[in-house]
Amino acid sequence: MKKWFVCMLTFFMLVFMCSANGFSMMHRIPKKKAIILAMFGTAYPCAIHSLVNIQRHVQKAFPHTPVKIAFTSNIIRMIWEKRAKDPKWQHNPEVPKEVLYVKSLLGEIGDLQNEGYTQIVVQPTHFYAGEEFCDVLSYVHGLNDIHTIKKEWMPFTKPIVVGRPLTGMWGVRYPYHKDMKILAKALKPEVDIARKKHAALVYMGHGNEYFSTGVYAEFQKVMQKMYPDVKIIIGTVEGFPSLQDAVTWAKMAHVKKVVMFPLMIVAGDHAHNDMAGNAPDSWKNTFERNGIKVIPEFIGLGDLNGVAKIFVEHIRDAARDGGIHLD
Repeated sequence: MKKWFVCMLTFFMLVFMCSANGFSMMHRIPKKKAIILAMFGTAYPCAIHSLVNIQRHVQKAFPHTPVKIAFTSNIIRMIWEKRAKDPKWQHNPEVPKEVLYVKSLLGEIGDLQNEGYTQIVVQPTHFYAGEEFCDVLSYVHGLNDIHTIKKEWMPFTKPIVVGRPLTGMWGVRYPYHKDMKILAKALKPEVDIARKKHAALVYMGHGNEYFSTGVYAEFQKVMQKMYPDVKIIIGTVEGFPSLQDAVTWAKMAHVKKVVMFPLMIVAGDHAHNDMAGNAPDSWKNTFERNGIKVIPEFIGLGDLNGVAKIFVEHIRDAARDGGIHLD
């Protein structure tokens, strides 16, 4: 009787252990992680290298984590959607397949979730916390508000986290003043170009009409303080400071020659048309009508390795704060 009892006890213990292990294996969710670079995007093939440069730096920093690209501009995505149906775009060496078939942020998140990725870091590449960046936050906050009846059916094992833009964002954990200084240091190669040409440096930012664009004026002050030997002026296509503000400041400083850069991730449509286009109201022609020689430079911020590395650090910060280990 005693031997029978010991045998039965051993049997049930083995069954319990196997069941527990099986249950654990069934409900153990793999921790697949991914990074999404949420970029405004560009329709200019010659400007895509700026985006690819950022992606390359991020992928190098996190070699075992897939780094995806999503475009936040609906208009630009529709342009690529139309091009993807045209055979002549299929083998364009300037256009990676990921750009030709680029998705929205929600589309890319959905694809990753469907493929079993449960921890996601979204890194916007926007210049500041304006309209586009706030839309990204809104999308992510909406997804993070999902609460399923059973915890194991949650789409993500950790909330999706969002890195801050180039010039930082509100809050005390990462003072935006420090982010501005770090970005100003990364722009030294462009300051050096203006210095060598004995010219002032003019930046054309995008800005927008719905959020304060005072960050551009503040960043101008940071740049002027860091590089006092070069006259630096920043204006925006939309908002303050405007093109006319930039021209006025240049004339007040008795500037006769400027090197002009886009203060944008890519040197795309705005750079080729608004900044240096042939239209009478382009920045180049407006400055030259005011007696100031313009040397346009088509270099996007994404081309600068120092800028790409800023996004790497912002990803590290966001992942760490969200309890996500990237490798």
